[in-house]
Amino acid sequence: MKLFGLLVVFCCLMGTVKAQSQHPALPTLGKNDTIKTYVTLLDNEMVPWIVVPEVVIRAARIFKTEADRRAFNLLRYNVVKVIPYAHEAGDIYRKLQRDLAMTGDKDKQKQLISDCNDKIKALFKKDIENLTISQGDILIKLVNRETDITTYNLVKDLKGWGTAMIYQSIARIVGHNLKETYDRDEQHDIEAILQEAGYDSYRN
Repeated sequence: MKLFGLLVVFCCLMGTVKAQSQHPALPTLGKNDTIKTYVTLLDNEMVPWIVVPEVVIRAARIFKTEADRRAFNLLRYNVVKVIPYAHEAGDIYRKLQRDLAMTGDKDKQKQLISDCNDKIKALFKKDIENLTISQGDILIKLVNRETDITTYNLVKDLKGWGTAMIYQSIARIVGHNLKETYDRDEQHDIEAILQEAGYDSYRN
């Protein structure tokens, strides 16, 4: 009888161990365990999902000469200076496109375009006049990166073909080209600076 009882107990213990191996027990919660999270069953254990911020690893830039270093630092300064203007211009232009798509009224559309032109003029009037030639050239590129259209076409949409031609002629005198586009491969230094600054556009 005692032998039979021992066998029963042994079988019960084995069944419990087997059940535990098939269905792992929930972790014991402490008084501070109040954060809910998803878990994954891994090797018979429940492992919580932990989301960590993205880590971007970039190679250290090595300059051949001190002149190269100074040139790159100047480029970084100029890019960072004009980023806000390109971004703001992109926001204004995208809003215009959405507003135009919401109405078929020609008079309303003309008013929307006029309002957009006034906003961009107010944004750029004071500071843009003080930009250097290099900064202006970078701004033209970044406007294209931000809006996917050239500065020339942006002016044409807002002010008309004739005004765009006049602006292009003036720009060419000082060495600019409003029809210039942005190529990420060709402008790899500018692109690296933008990525390092944590800046991106709606085109991505």
